Amino acid sequence: MVETGKFIEEAVAEIRDEVGDEHAIIALSGGVDSSVAAALAYKAIGDQLTPVYVDTGLMRKGETAQIRETFAYMSSLEVVEAEDRFLDALSGVTDPEEKRAVIGEQFIREFEREAKETDADYLVQGTIYPDRIESEGGIKSHHNVGGLPDVVDFEGIVEPVRDLYKDEVRDVARALGLEDIVAERMPFPGPGLAVRVVGEVTREKAQVVREACHVVEEELEEYDPWQAFAAVVGKGTGVKGDNRVHGWIVAVRSVESRDGMTARAQELDWETLQRIQSRITGQNENVARVVYDVTHKPPATIEYE
Repeated sequence: MVETGKFIEEAVAEIRDEVGDEHAIIALSGGVDSSVAAALAYKAIGDQLTPVYVDTGLMRKGETAQIRETFAYMSSLEVVEAEDRFLDALSGVTDPEEKRAVIGEQFIREFEREAKETDADYLVQGTIYPDRIESEGGIKSHHNVGGLPDVVDFEGIVEPVRDLYKDEVRDVARALGLEDIVAERMPFPGPGLAVRVVGEVTREKAQVVREACHVVEEELEEYDPWQAFAAVVGKGTGVKGDNRVHGWIVAVRSVESRDGMTARAQELDWETLQRIQSRITGQNENVARVVYDVTHKPPATIEYE
């Protein structure tokens, strides 16, 4: 395990040495990885850093408001409303790897735009070691590794937590004094809800999966999962009232893991599963059925795409 005090000291020195007197922006998502990277960078270069949160329209329920509150102490925080640009770019895209590439491209262009406005030459990212392993090993490309476009208009990309596993990142978050809502938060994929929608991403499917994920996180909090969420996996027939409907199928997934490299599906009691399906189908008339995913990693990955 990493020695947090020593790691923080070395990471801060590395960022300060790499960025120097220049300005940098940090890609801030609200997850523990980017939050730790932001805290380290802010500690290293202070007002030379501009945290940029991009609201892609593919974020968790209430995410943008939570970001504003949690990182209010960083006066230079920029919130970019980019839902239309992301969803337009994803229109008609169904292949998982192409989705990640499109999202990676769009993220970089958003950051480049912000960098020009703030005269920033460096981009700080919360890439961690499993991201690199999965991207370089061909399991899946992460938008901040394998999903980056070939041409990136930055002098340098700084990744202070690139050699850490998720549990080590959490240790550093606690040592930095970050709030529990950040340090203990479940992992959330960089491409957001796009990888929890099988096939083309639309506004309707994004909204369905956002509300369903919110239900799952609330209902399974007492189980303390490594990760728990919902995904829209297709359509199926159902009955709402006296009407036959062809609605969305929502898959619920909850896993236990140490570092995300392997995972086991959690055993949930029947009452809990029924409560989840009742809330999801009751809150959205376009959801026809809810299923529970019992597959471990391997053979599955944790996320759906």
